[in-house]
Amino acid sequence: MHSIFQYQEFLSDYLQSQYESKEPRNLYEPIHYILDLGGKRIRPVLTLMTAEIFDADYKKALPAALAVEVFHNFSLVHDDIMDDAPLRRGKETVHEKWDLNTGILSGDAMLILAYQYFEQYEPSIFRDLAKLFSKTALEVCEGQQWDVDFESRTDVTIPEYLKMIQYKTAVLVAAAMKMGAIIADASTENANLIYDFGLNLGLAFQLQDDYLDAFGDPETFGKQVGGDIIENKKTYLYLKAMAFSNEKDAAELSRLFLIHPEDSTEKIEVVKELFNTSGASKATQDAIHDFTYKAFQTLEKMNISADKKEILKDFGENLMGRMV
Repeated sequence: MHSIFQYQEFLSDYLQSQYESKEPRNLYEPIHYILDLGGKRIRPVLTLMTAEIFDADYKKALPAALAVEVFHNFSLVHDDIMDDAPLRRGKETVHEKWDLNTGILSGDAMLILAYQYFEQYEPSIFRDLAKLFSKTALEVCEGQQWDVDFESRTDVTIPEYLKMIQYKTAVLVAAAMKMGAIIADASTENANLIYDFGLNLGLAFQLQDDYLDAFGDPETFGKQVGGDIIENKKTYLYLKAMAFSNEKDAAELSRLFLIHPEDSTEKIEVVKELFNTSGASKATQDAIHDFTYKAFQTLEKMNISADKKEILKDFGENLMGRMV
């Protein structure tokens, strides 16, 4: 087994080896640009790691891992257009650096390129990977649409929110892990269990992202703390605070999530205080713990060695212990 850093290096080297100078440049340069912005590349790392967990050479999983990374970045390019976001990982977004049409078209090309990486596998593996990928890609789109729909709704429920983040975020984490299992020719039971592990870990990851958005350290979080509050996003924190608050506090929270003040400093502080006093902060931390524990429970059912289970558990604990 290799370290997370080594997997990141392997993927980066493989990505660079795939680049070629192709025309039209305005289609392919934005693709190289967004992929070179890097990030933690957790999803493709999981594909490589899972392949080794099930005793395959990580090199065999590199094309599928890159497909996952290209698809993830395709979704970011289009998300940034939908959100009219100026920055991604501290750099100009694709549609800002080029233009809107280029962002749409380069994103479309990335989705097609992701599929092409699966063509490097033999027919039976290709079929299973493509089937899982198609299901996952559609679910990600469904999750994104729910996220958009929720912005204009005042009756979003906790189960609806959890389903949204499951589709928008967790299914790709789960699929990335199952792809590693498929490539390693793992048993159907083990492949399904590693999917469940990734799904629950992905849910915990997104809930932690919601929590850190409000309460993370500005020096280490990497994004603007309070961004979800500024944008009036009805996250798990908000929904729990609305459920737990008295009538007066709920009315104040609801009012704050309808306004867009020029200076949001006071709004952020008041909302964070309401999150704390209502018990929403603790409830969110509890939910993060519960989904992480559910992920670890699936490991007990998996037919792999104890040391492999420990590697997956350590990864989950490190991911949930992050402050960025």
